[in-house]
Amino acid sequence: MSTDSDSGSNGEMEKINVRVPRALLSQIDEVWEQRGYANKSEFIRDALRDAVNPPAQLSEEALKHLAESREQRESGETVSHDDVKDRLGLDD
Repeated sequence: MSTDSDSGSNGEMEKINVRVPRALLSQIDEVWEQRGYANKSEFIRDALRDAVNPPAQLSEEALKHLAESREQRESGETVSHDDVKDRLGLDD
């Protein structure tokens, strides 16, 4: 899960010192390795990148539709791709 390849335009790294509460550091120590990072620094760099360039967010409407689709699937209101092909007499 390393993203060190985009470490800067010239590839040089700068060192910064950051103070964090012990409780936050404990949480970081619990999760960085579980998420597949080689080290804590990679994890923190990704967190900083996400803070500068946040990942795309789904709209409330999209989240509502996803929840509705999940409920339909769980209640058996959906049909499989193969069932649809069979009903319509379609081949691959």
